[in-house]
Amino acid sequence: MRHVAWRRVATLFCAVALCGLQLLHVAAAAPSQTASTAAPDCVEALLRRLGWSINSASISAPIIQRGAPCTRASLAQARAAGDLQITLPAGWDAQQRGVALTALLDDSATQCAYGFDIGAATRRAVTQLQDNPHYRFSALQLGWIGFGWRGAAAQGWSGFKSFGRGYQPRGSNAQALDAFYRGQVRSECGVGRQVAQLATQRELYGDAGFDQVFTPGELSIGTFLTLHDTDSILLGAHAGEFFADGKAVKTAQLGRQAFVGAPGFIAHVFDKAYLDDIHNQAENFVVVDVSDAAAQALARHGGFAHYDTINRQIWELSRQLHGPGKRRFERLLYERDAALRATLDPQQQARLQELQTLLDDPFYQGFLVYVHPKGTKPIGYHVARLLDRNPRTPYAIDLTLHNLRTTLYWRWIDWQLQQCGASTVTEQSIENSATPAYARRGTLH
Repeated sequence: MRHVAWRRVATLFCAVALCGLQLLHVAAAAPSQTASTAAPDCVEALLRRLGWSINSASISAPIIQRGAPCTRASLAQARAAGDLQITLPAGWDAQQRGVALTALLDDSATQCAYGFDIGAATRRAVTQLQDNPHYRFSALQLGWIGFGWRGAAAQGWSGFKSFGRGYQPRGSNAQALDAFYRGQVRSECGVGRQVAQLATQRELYGDAGFDQVFTPGELSIGTFLTLHDTDSILLGAHAGEFFADGKAVKTAQLGRQAFVGAPGFIAHVFDKAYLDDIHNQAENFVVVDVSDAAAQALARHGGFAHYDTINRQIWELSRQLHGPGKRRFERLLYERDAALRATLDPQQQARLQELQTLLDDPFYQGFLVYVHPKGTKPIGYHVARLLDRNPRTPYAIDLTLHNLRTTLYWRWIDWQLQQCGASTVTEQSIENSATPAYARRGTLH
């Protein structure tokens, strides 16, 4: 009975983001000193790396053609559409060019271009996580996060909170994440989301950069409440400025790439008294990909609120299709099990068709999320699955507060500029050391 009670507590905290995260203090943040003082050549190189085409012409003021990169499937598609172009006056000196290009780092189009890198990193990260058969959901274990018989230390983590409620890397940050890529670990879905977010940063920076840029405290994992009292880059003292868009109104207007990598949750609407399976009261996710059709549907309907209404309709229709089987709706609506569908009477067949029509909306089919331990699936799968787990309540969908395109964006920009600056200094040092001292005295002929 004790381990059952523990799991009930674990799943309760799996959804603590539903309220607690919305009350977090939002710290002010701005482009860093690194970006403001970076060499113009480094800023230009970074913008070009992100996809900007930078040209010069006989004009008196810059001409910026941002286009709509957040709506594109790839950077190549954005370039083909003529997005991300800036033309500077040919007569400008290096300082004038530098000021204009530095300002472009704080442009929404540049953040959309960065979204292509975030998307690729997210997909690499969740592929690693879901391909590890030994990274499982919470079960009978000694703490909140279970590191198996090898223990946390052997897999690169150091505990700092009792009952396994908080860990941070004890050595290499990248090697610590390997525990979730290749080791034996158990956790609930909230930690699964944290790990996916941190693994995205690892994939974005590469192992060496990930070890260099982040402190162990910034990569803390555990209960959401625990992270608030740490230096966590996700939810703690170093998280900086949060972007609040619970129903995705702003994100939907930006486009598909603005969603990718963002964290969110699917939560029960009715009171907990209506829950039959406490372990599935909520699911924490990270957005992995959004199809063009799904993005257009979200933009047309203004975000998630419309789909909360559709979720309610789906739930109401499902009440007319109850029957035996633990995965009845998952089989009927996601797997489209022909044998099971054939057992329905004509009236139920009609209700099923109504349900299927609702779930065939591009949002339910093309909005892909990673949920531990289910891997990456369309959000429609989770809507169908939760009809089985908690048939007495509908579910709602939200993005949680995040700093993917605020604090974490500027951390990555700073690192890129610092790498460029260090490389430039090294090259200059090599050039100077390769020039004989007497060459500067004019004695070579």
